[in-house]
Amino acid sequence: MTRRASVGPTFEQRLRVVAADLDEQNHVNNVVYVRWVQDIATAHWRALATPELRAELAWVARRHEIDYLAPALLDDDLLVHTRVGHAEGLLFERHTEISRLADGRALARSRTLWIPVDARTGRPRRVGAEVRALVSVPDDPPASAPGRSPA
Repeated sequence: MTRRASVGPTFEQRLRVVAADLDEQNHVNNVVYVRWVQDIATAHWRALATPELRAELAWVARRHEIDYLAPALLDDDLLVHTRVGHAEGLLFERHTEISRLADGRALARSRTLWIPVDARTGRPRRVGAEVRALVSVPDDPPASAPGRSPA
């Protein structure tokens, strides 16, 4: 994967499908999509977090949901785009879309739930507001919040 200069709540990388990514039907194997989803999440975390924070905090996947929409083929140039989602307790949501650059067609979409863990012990750990702001989007305020009119 090649890193692009896109850091913040969203992150993108480009990649090219290689022969090792293919299955017996000559399209990208489902397991490869999971690897790409994990790889971009890891790259995004590395781009967001300081070395000190990365030494303290790591992430483990609790759940991957992937919708396969169209096949990726040998030598396809792809765009892998990820964005952080909502957080609730120890669960942090992340969305990823993989699309073909030539025609912009979405090939797969995923939703992953991640759990923060202590990098030394591997045990789940709560994170402070600063980390939460890096890796999640704020919840929408209730309709009755000041300055917001009901729908």
